Amino acid sequence: MSTEQDVFDAYSQVVTTVAEKVLPSVAALAVRAARGAGAGSAVTFTDDGFLLTSAHVVAGATSGTATFGDGLETRFDVVGADSLSDLAVLRVRATGAPPAELGDADRLRIGQLVVAVGNPMGLAGSVTAGVVSGLGRSIPARDGRRVRLIDDVIQTDAALNPGNSGGALANSNGWVIGVNTAVAGYGLGLAVPINPNTRQIIGELVSTGRVRRAWLGVAGAPVPLPPPVAERLDQKMGLRVVEVVPGSPAGVAGIYLGDVIVSAGGRPVSNVQALQRLMLGPAIGTRMPVTVLRRGAFVDVVTVPAELD
Repeated sequence: MSTEQDVFDAYSQVVTTVAEKVLPSVAALAVRAARGAGAGSAVTFTDDGFLLTSAHVVAGATSGTATFGDGLETRFDVVGADSLSDLAVLRVRATGAPPAELGDADRLRIGQLVVAVGNPMGLAGSVTAGVVSGLGRSIPARDGRRVRLIDDVIQTDAALNPGNSGGALANSNGWVIGVNTAVAGYGLGLAVPINPNTRQIIGELVSTGRVRRAWLGVAGAPVPLPPPVAERLDQKMGLRVVEVVPGSPAGVAGIYLGDVIVSAGGRPVSNVQALQRLMLGPAIGTRMPVTVLRRGAFVDVVTVPAELD
């Protein structure tokens, strides 16, 4: 019995410590737009009043009200939103909330303890805990009339409800490693990861209010590389090309159906996420070498990614 109690106390200690660290940084949002009133959560990540939330929480709005756990209520302005990552940056007009520390979701492991902090169903300062149930998930996101996928999403069994979107998903150190974005069903929550890719997106939203993306024009699926190739490259997987858009940068460069992309821009490509991480603003209009495996031989091509409309 004492052993069970000790384990429970250790678990409780982690959750309470994380809650105490993250709760002061999280705000409840009240939003009014043409589509009606809405609510959500946001997390402070800088000393000068920048907050991170979900793009769908503030869709169609330019401002709203943020309320913090200490009772501070202040107006916020939407600095920028990116529907394809479901991330948005806000700035409050009265600062004072301590910034949360952003972590790196690329270091997460399935089964790892995570704590969700937000304001579900209008219940301010709510905390739930669970584990990472899956990594690399995809969820649909609408951009106007088009539907694209948000890739590399974290799946967790920490209870999430309407109003949690935009809140923090933290690890046992109290570092925010995700932004809660959706409830996919009973016992299933999803969060956009904080990693080098989304940090770049956040940085662009802060500095310019928008995110420019590059477009290569291929669709692919991960496949194991032949053992000799895997040993030579020290890389187990590549990305098999299953579609090339006619006239796209990939098509013009000479990438064909059945090619297996193993690197792009000098970086290994083992899945769709690895390629998408390269398709941000700096890649637009620049020469990007791509190495493919074609009928057992390495072929180098040079692509010039175009800006995604």
